[in-house]
Amino acid sequence: MSNLKETSATSRQGLSPQGRHDLALRLNLYENNLSKEVKTVTHLTDTLTFKRGLTVKNRLAIPPMTTRMSYYDGTVTGDEIAYYGMRTGAVGMFITGVAYIQPNGKCWTGELSVDDDAFLPNLSKLASAIKRDGTRAILQIFHAGRMTDSKTIEGEQPVAPSAVAAAKDGAETPRELRDDEIEEIIENFKKAAVRAVKAGFDGVELHGANHYLLHQFFSPHSNRRTDKWGGSLEKRYTFIERVVDGVIEAVDAMNVPNFIIGYRFSPREETDPGFNLKETLWLVDKLADKKLDYLHISLTRYDRKTNIPEYQDKSMLAYVHDAIGGRMPLISVGDVRTRADVEAALADSEIVAAGCSSLIDPNWSAKILAHRDDEIRSMLNLQDRDLLMIANGTYAFMKMKVPDRLIE
Repeated sequence: MSNLKETSATSRQGLSPQGRHDLALRLNLYENNLSKEVKTVTHLTDTLTFKRGLTVKNRLAIPPMTTRMSYYDGTVTGDEIAYYGMRTGAVGMFITGVAYIQPNGKCWTGELSVDDDAFLPNLSKLASAIKRDGTRAILQIFHAGRMTDSKTIEGEQPVAPSAVAAAKDGAETPRELRDDEIEEIIENFKKAAVRAVKAGFDGVELHGANHYLLHQFFSPHSNRRTDKWGGSLEKRYTFIERVVDGVIEAVDAMNVPNFIIGYRFSPREETDPGFNLKETLWLVDKLADKKLDYLHISLTRYDRKTNIPEYQDKSMLAYVHDAIGGRMPLISVGDVRTRADVEAALADSEIVAAGCSSLIDPNWSAKILAHRDDEIRSMLNLQDRDLLMIANGTYAFMKMKVPDRLIE
């Protein structure tokens, strides 16, 4: 670089004003491109401070996972608190399994509820249990939309952006939401975020991934509307923007310091029609300009690539990270098992979440941080389920995600 500067300085002497201008422009472009090639190395022990002032003590997280441990009405149970308490303490942040914001948004039995103030006492106990030794407690919230069924929501017909059944076996055809119902759901997202603050959580994560309602509004498969809520890509984003802006407004109105707001999303869907990585990058660019604290990508494998020909140079995670461009942190996830996985994922994200590894070994994060990698339990024996507080719902989740790590 110094040789180029010396050569350019000598060359300027015989150039016209326009020539000197062109040379300076080329030199600036060279320097900018060079700086982009030099990536800052993130270490898993580094702290990170979000926009709203909350600091996490390291770059490890436990992502939201299906537990099905709550009471039938959504109340937190003692077993549930023990499950979270067993795995917290070393990790920087712990995101709960998802909580529904209103009764017809419930997706399965044993799911957390945040749809009424009556749940605050036990939610407060859960938040306190997670926050041991400085771990940050984040409550994930959602509405299931068409992914639930009438049995789960006490005989009601599921609702969705459009009356189109989900692309899964046994899916019921939902009823299309009316305008007033959509507005009510937006308000209930806001109320749920306020309850998360009151319960003592450090933040809230909006679940816009995995085919639930926020995802459904963005999807051309589930959203066939032609009004202000659907049709074009921009209109399919309207509901997401209203929820995000509404939650930000509700939290800011409480004037509570250090409470963060995140958004989880899927990078693509495999339905036809369905959105692809290109449309997701459009969404990410929109969300990265919001007053959110982080984005959280949902992946089965952190280094997975898309099937779109023009996006084959790198992983979906890397494309998303580049699209954010440093505007906010990105949480990566997806079959993170080893220190090498953590370091590889940190190359294209600011925080790495390890789910099933933390189920199999509750001290996984502590062992990684202490360089006790050889002590990490990598397989789950069926006989150890009770000892590790792994309930039926969680085990079913693991059978779907990591069957190769189960010994039955």
